[in-house]
Amino acid sequence: MAGSETHYTLPRGSFERPAKVLIVVAPYYKDIADELIAGARAEIEAWGATHELIEVPGALEVPTAIGMAARMSNFDAFVALGCVIRGETTHYETVCNDSSRGLILLGLSGHAVGNGILTVETREQALARARVAEQNKGGGAAAAALHLLALSRKWGAPRAGVGFRPSEPMGEDTVIASLDELRT
Repeated sequence: MAGSETHYTLPRGSFERPAKVLIVVAPYYKDIADELIAGARAEIEAWGATHELIEVPGALEVPTAIGMAARMSNFDAFVALGCVIRGETTHYETVCNDSSRGLILLGLSGHAVGNGILTVETREQALARARVAEQNKGGGAAAAALHLLALSRKWGAPRAGVGFRPSEPMGEDTVIASLDELRT
């Protein structure tokens, strides 16, 4: 049984510059979500990072919320949390596959994303993976996001501003474009 196996986990890292993490949770199964959140928060704080938490209606909305935050905010990493338990219809496959695919695409586009959306057959399996004292996949997802952030900071060079540089030094009275000029 996989639950009794010992798994290797990477050593916890740290950051020279502050790290801000967004936890996005679909609390459909609130008790399970709360356990995942507790694990994620503990791991983020152990790395010395800060975090914010938002809730979305379901697992399918998690990648969309992360994508919006990546474009519109200043988070360094993202943790996706939720739980999908197999039911009697094929909706389970759709939710599992599409939420996972969305998170993978965000990661491949350069975002540090940890996937802690549980996809299980039973509530008991979910609880075993969510409890802080057991496997807590919320903490594992946070660790994954932070390890990816560490890699991106290792490989990424600081970015210069976007645009052009004037060929001559600008004086105090030089204006490249003003808002009034752009509106006309």
